[in-house]
Amino acid sequence: MGDTNGYLIVGFCAMFVTLVTTPVVRWFARERNWVAMPDERKVHTVPTPNVGGIALFAGVVAAIGLAWRMDRFTALFQGNSELTGVLLGALVVLVIGARDDVKEVSAPARVIAIVGAGMMLVWFGVTMFYFRVPFLGVIQLGNDWIPIVTVVWLLGMVQAINLIDGLDGLAAGIVAIGSAAFFIYSRHLSGLGLLSEPNIGPLIAIITVGVCIGFLPYNFNGASIFMGDGGAYLLGLLVAVSTSVVGGRADPTTQAFSGQTYFFLAPLVIPLIILGVPILDVAFAIVRRVSKRQGFAEADKGHLHHRLINLGHGPRRAVAILWLWTALLSALVLYPVFNKSATNFAPFGLVALVLFLYTVLHPDLNRTPEDE
Repeated sequence: MGDTNGYLIVGFCAMFVTLVTTPVVRWFARERNWVAMPDERKVHTVPTPNVGGIALFAGVVAAIGLAWRMDRFTALFQGNSELTGVLLGALVVLVIGARDDVKEVSAPARVIAIVGAGMMLVWFGVTMFYFRVPFLGVIQLGNDWIPIVTVVWLLGMVQAINLIDGLDGLAAGIVAIGSAAFFIYSRHLSGLGLLSEPNIGPLIAIITVGVCIGFLPYNFNGASIFMGDGGAYLLGLLVAVSTSVVGGRADPTTQAFSGQTYFFLAPLVIPLIILGVPILDVAFAIVRRVSKRQGFAEADKGHLHHRLINLGHGPRRAVAILWLWTALLSALVLYPVFNKSATNFAPFGLVALVLFLYTVLHPDLNRTPEDE
């Protein structure tokens, strides 16, 4: 399997291609009038191109193409069709998402397309094999359950990323931080021999980091382009793939993590912790819409980033706060991974308390025009 330097080269390729492709996509979108218009639910005030997912996809294709040409990744391609399935599934969700960005597509049609992408992943073998459920032991997925679990996992991740994509740079930053943490985690599992090989998870994770970083300069506050549903769906699929093929293929019977209760949940619950911010947002959205008897496809302004702005935080600060929460959750995961004797989690609790107090009590202090 590829070494760390090889993965970093591929990640840099994803970043560079996305960085240079995004202005081209932005220009093309303006020429075709593929823009998001301001309205009462949106924060931006000027028409803005919203098909940035095309640039993200270009970065993914280029990075996978580079990996294919590198000898150190031969095992991932030789006799293995998984990456072909990832590209085809990514193309499907990109097309349906970008189509929705340009001309509205019904919610059922979008769901059907995502389910189709999930079945494509199943066809090419991009699935979980087994995982541990707390207090229930190891669950071996049968052939009947593999498609269901794959599609549900994909739908969940796509929805999580799509719902959190409400402020400039928010989704790209959270996915970059979370995928970087998951890349480190999956490489550690691989180094311990706990991951079934060949495994495409670390490669997809580092590519996801690269495309997000390459896109952020154009997408941060004052964004000149949005990733749109196409980009959010694409990132959701990449996150779903990397987490499922690692979390659902890591040896669930090993005692290599010293039997700590924390790792009794690992590894499938690890991405749920790292991506706690968007997943929590999805949970709140479900409860909120059920209680109000709203449709799940109905947009509202009750998401976490909207609540931060209502508290008095500006868009930049709201994004930074949610990035910090993601970084804290990622550190919480990685700390015991690299320190088996870790027992003192008090510093994380202290940092969480400070961040919580800052989130709740600090909004109106020292506000600058940039925060508005």
